Amino acid sequence: MTKLIILRGNSGSGKTTTVIKLQHAFPAGQALRVSQDEVRLGMLNVKDRPANPAIDLLATICKYGKGKCDYVILEGILGLAKYQPMLRDLITYFDEQVYAYYFDLTFAETLRRHRQRAQAQEFGAEVMQKWWLEHDYLNIPQEQLLPAELSQSEVVARIIREVRG
Repeated sequence: MTKLIILRGNSGSGKTTTVIKLQHAFPAGQALRVSQDEVRLGMLNVKDRPANPAIDLLATICKYGKGKCDYVILEGILGLAKYQPMLRDLITYFDEQVYAYYFDLTFAETLRRHRQRAQAQEFGAEVMQKWWLEHDYLNIPQEQLLPAELSQSEVVARIIREVRG
């Protein structure tokens, strides 16, 4: 049975790096990586507004992976004001085989992490502050909070341990 892994958090929290490491930790072909930024910006080039077409496409790609891959890994800011109905639908679609994680970091920590990325030259603190969503929890039993104290390798190891059960 395919498991859906959802990684959410603010810009700069470490979602993309974590998802790439997760995907490579599983045997080739077992994990479908679905990135909000790749779909919304790379494929569709649309703004992150309510009812933008990326929401439906993200859901469609995730649903495609059910039964074809062992893991579907969805990552992005995925702010609840825009994405909650889609996320709830996916949780139901994946028969509650869902592992949700939220990078629960302070703005200062996400800014520190952002400064270590290549994208740090593309946008700075002012833009990140506009995007900032404080404690944007999904509030489902499966949601786990990932605090700043966990290293990247600890986050990856924890998720792998939990999804392999």
